[in-house]
Amino acid sequence: MTRARTKVTWGLAAAGALAFVIAGCGGGSTSTGGTSPSPMPSPGGGTSMATITIANNAVSPKNITVTRGSQVTVVNNDNQPHEMQSDPHPLHTDCPVINQVGFLSPGQSRQTGTLSIARTCGYHDHNRDMVESLQGTITIQ
Repeated sequence: MTRARTKVTWGLAAAGALAFVIAGCGGGSTSTGGTSPSPMPSPGGGTSMATITIANNAVSPKNITVTRGSQVTVVNNDNQPHEMQSDPHPLHTDCPVINQVGFLSPGQSRQTGTLSIARTCGYHDHNRDMVESLQGTITIQ
């Protein structure tokens, strides 16, 4: 092969390997322990990545705004399990992608599905649906 052709071949191989690594980073949505991703500002005031933390029997922040195509990570830093679901209780049909969070043991975290429709979605702890401190909203812009 010529020298120029060899450089192009290696460049394409490196780009392909990089694409493979980046695609692999999307992996599973369940993790335990560790730190959560920090929200990243995006144009329009929303976030492309957001985290809701459960601690002391309350969610924080209670209301968040994300951009379409985002996922939200829910971290259970409480000393008891929680089962986070979309409103309304008990149907959980407003934003079914929130239901992917589901049951979280203490120390566990999980992401919602991709929030792709612009709207406001309520969520709550299925087992404590009347506890206001465990209710909140995700606004998708």
